[in-house]
Amino acid sequence: MASQKTKFTVGLFVASGISIALMAIIWLGMSRYLEKGHFFAAYFNESVQGLSQDAPVKYRGVPIGRVEKIRVAPDSNLIEVIMSIETGQTLDRSYVAQLKDVGITGSMFVELDRKKPDEPDRSPHVTFPSEYPIVASKPSELSQLLGEFNSVLNHIKALDLEGISEKIKQTLDNMNVMMADTDVKGISAKLKSTLDGADHLLDRKRWDRILTSIDQAAQSINQLIHQAKNTMKQVDKTLLGAERLVAENEKEIEQTLEGLVKAVDHVNAFLEKGTDFISRTDESAIQLKRRLSVSTQNLERATDNLNQFLELIADQPSQLVFGEPPAARIAAPEGDGS
Repeated sequence: MASQKTKFTVGLFVASGISIALMAIIWLGMSRYLEKGHFFAAYFNESVQGLSQDAPVKYRGVPIGRVEKIRVAPDSNLIEVIMSIETGQTLDRSYVAQLKDVGITGSMFVELDRKKPDEPDRSPHVTFPSEYPIVASKPSELSQLLGEFNSVLNHIKALDLEGISEKIKQTLDNMNVMMADTDVKGISAKLKSTLDGADHLLDRKRWDRILTSIDQAAQSINQLIHQAKNTMKQVDKTLLGAERLVAENEKEIEQTLEGLVKAVDHVNAFLEKGTDFISRTDESAIQLKRRLSVSTQNLERATDNLNQFLELIADQPSQLVFGEPPAARIAAPEGDGS
């Protein structure tokens, strides 16, 4: 009886262990399946030596996940790094991944950051489908430094060093020939004469006289400035006296100005009246001239008639006695008011 009970207990324990193991396997599988949406892939075209599984994934220094897998990409060229993001943060193409070193230990981690607006996309070209969403990547700082160093070396290799050295050698040879052909003694003699002339110009006595003249000129200028200052002070005093005089006689000056304004008004009125009188005189003279002209014309006509009459009497004196009577006047009818 005891052996059956022991067997039953052992069997129950084994069955429970197997059930728990199955449930753990199922739970791990399901959790792995459910966490599939939080996995992202980044591809690097460089060595990932130092990056290991479970290495941290950081966003600007803050841990947000870990490296799940590191393997060679299907194209057998790139390195695929699967990242598990544990904070629930969703990564898109605006994020960029980069490998960073941890001090001098040689280990590495994945650093995530936002891509700058003017930053070009330096991710390697992916020609195969990816199981997880792809995050953009860029070379590590060491790779960038090595790339720039290689570029500098390529530029140096592209230079024609032999041609440059040959040209330098030819230039030096030409300079040697020119130096050999140059009259060095004559140049040195001219240089010596030039220095002698400079010494003559820089004679101490001459410079003393020049400096003395400059000092005298400076003293004269100072005297002129002092006189100008005194003159300005006198002008200021004169202006102050004039201001005081104006302030003391302000009322009298105002009265004088008012009288002057009235006198000007009277003069303007007088001039206006004179202008009117002259204009009227001109009109009277014009009318008088017209009347004199009419009287002159009438006098000329009367003179002409008198001359004709005298000529008639001189030719025919009998007309004074036997002249025809004047025509009879026709009397106006009565009742005519005209």
